[in-house]
Amino acid sequence: MKNANPTIGHLLSFEGPEGGGKSTHIKMLAERLRTERGLTILTTREPGGTRTGELIRGLLQHNAAGEPLCDRAEAMLFCASRSQLCHDVLAPALARGEWVLCDRFTDSSLPYQGYGRGFDIATLRHLNDFATGPVKPSLTLLLDVPTEIGMRRIVERNGSDGIKDRIESENIAFHKRLRAGYLELARQTPDRIVVIDATQPIEHVATHIWTIVVGRLL
Repeated sequence: MKNANPTIGHLLSFEGPEGGGKSTHIKMLAERLRTERGLTILTTREPGGTRTGELIRGLLQHNAAGEPLCDRAEAMLFCASRSQLCHDVLAPALARGEWVLCDRFTDSSLPYQGYGRGFDIATLRHLNDFATGPVKPSLTLLLDVPTEIGMRRIVERNGSDGIKDRIESENIAFHKRLRAGYLELARQTPDRIVVIDATQPIEHVATHIWTIVVGRLL
């Protein structure tokens, strides 16, 4: 997987249960890749990253249409946002030789809609393949935290009002299933998905991420 040619673009996806610190570590890695390696870095997120995707994000996170989503609609809306992101942002950036750091990507569908909601994993894989086409991650960093720690971090992050989005608000059993799903995916795909203990101090986690990225891609 290691690539000595920095002009070749890479997609790095950040995954994991709620409260793992993905946004923080995307920012830290992006800055270090820019300053120390001179790479052109694009950061984005799922769902979102395009105008269409951000509208879908409102539907998925906050029932912005004023009605609750059924589980099948949820699964397909995630794929719709992902498809628009691949078409408008990811594929062009990778073709230009840029590195893209994405807060969640295809691996989110399997834990959340598969292990969490109970949909067939093979069906979800087919939906994702159709949505993304040739766009695939070079490396996936799975920031893992025990469920109770992750949910406590969400409460702390959201402040005293404790407002959660519709998926964060799912019961603890749901979040335990999706964490188990992530760890199973990592077990099945060790060549691409690297599990990182995100309970460690931020600087320790950032150093671990940097070592992995440099060792595998630079």
